[in-house]
Amino acid sequence: MLVGFGLSYLALEKGGVWGTLRIGPWVAWTEIGSPNPDPYTKAYASRTGALEMTRAEGIKFIAEVDSDGNNLQRNCSYRIDGSTPEATLWTLTATEKDGTSIAAQWGSIAMNSARVNRAEDGSFAINVGPYLASGNWLEIAGEGNFILVLNFYDSSIFSVADMQGNTLPAIIEERCDV
Repeated sequence: MLVGFGLSYLALEKGGVWGTLRIGPWVAWTEIGSPNPDPYTKAYASRTGALEMTRAEGIKFIAEVDSDGNNLQRNCSYRIDGSTPEATLWTLTATEKDGTSIAAQWGSIAMNSARVNRAEDGSFAINVGPYLASGNWLEIAGEGNFILVLNFYDSSIFSVADMQGNTLPAIIEERCDV
């Protein structure tokens, strides 16, 4: 019984092996919105209470840690570095675990694929943190841990099956103040 509880906790809290797709620090619940989701996906959806996208709408990836496995902290600045698979639109937001935005009061709530500055090869770097940064910058406020949410829209172009050979941007810690 204890083993079953432990495995369930891991699956729900850390995005375990059942019903999830993990690419670097990013995790997606791939069965959300499917007609017959597995029990772990049902439990996750019930536990979070969030309105999730269905497969027909897109896919949502969440990162609680950086690419080195360290928890994301609001007193740190991060560089979201790389590229994304093709999609009609994607958005990047910084939130509390419950989905509440932690964007600075006068800052932008999200970055998106339509307004991000890119290099010639299509890659980009987005700075996320409380410190002024040049280029693409998503300013955050407050204290404690946070999560990054990367939503991809238009699953006719972007499907879970297409993700198998793709990568998502790295999350690189740039600076932390105590």
